[in-house]
Amino acid sequence: MSLPPALSGVVITYNEADRIARCVSSLAGVCREVIVLDSASTDDTVAIARAAGARVEQRAWEGFAKQKNAAIALATQPWVILLDADEWLEPAAQDAVRALFAGPVETADVWLLRRRTHYLGHAMRGGSFAREPVQRLFRSHLRHAIRPVHEYLDVAGQREVLSMIELEHDTARDPDEYWRKLQRYARLWAEEQAKRGRRAAPGRGLLAAFAYAVKNLVVRSGWIDGLPGLRFHLMHMRYARLKYELLRTLR
Repeated sequence: MSLPPALSGVVITYNEADRIARCVSSLAGVCREVIVLDSASTDDTVAIARAAGARVEQRAWEGFAKQKNAAIALATQPWVILLDADEWLEPAAQDAVRALFAGPVETADVWLLRRRTHYLGHAMRGGSFAREPVQRLFRSHLRHAIRPVHEYLDVAGQREVLSMIELEHDTARDPDEYWRKLQRYARLWAEEQAKRGRRAAPGRGLLAAFAYAVKNLVVRSGWIDGLPGLRFHLMHMRYARLKYELLRTLR
């Protein structure tokens, strides 16, 4: 039996018992190792991850970027695939990973995955979240820039290529939980922008919400997702507005 690709799967967790098995299991078939870096979960996340085939390490939470960088540093393979606990690879995507490593993987430093968001059981077909390119498969020396939220891989001087690998993302357990998450992200974003001296003009939040709607519901055909998609996009319109309202308050 041939070895899996020279690839480490890494995941950061905190209380993800209800979905970590799906994530780890989807990585186990295409990675030589799967590493879960946990932040003292109080549920069964650790036991379930180990049962699914992961090596679990512990580290106190210091923010998304630092936690992900610490997880990447544990990898022993030259390539890393980084997933969140609410993400997974379907069998077709696993086959696409194997095909990439059997062929052109060395021609780039970062391979973008096409992430599809699922919202409360509905897989998005339109809008930015239907096939969102994300930096998740990369050489193991790369790290994320340090910022409070919406962390990104520092790819200066690196070659990025869009792959055919599709990544599934189950973004919400329920609407209330999802809105609380977006509120946390909005506050982290506003605090970071305020520290940089950025200001928000009156009406900037409304403009951001309108721009989001035009981009996702019209230009990128988010309307095809019907009522489930509309509920999702309305929440993100609220989020876009809230970010600037919080920034105005902080300034």
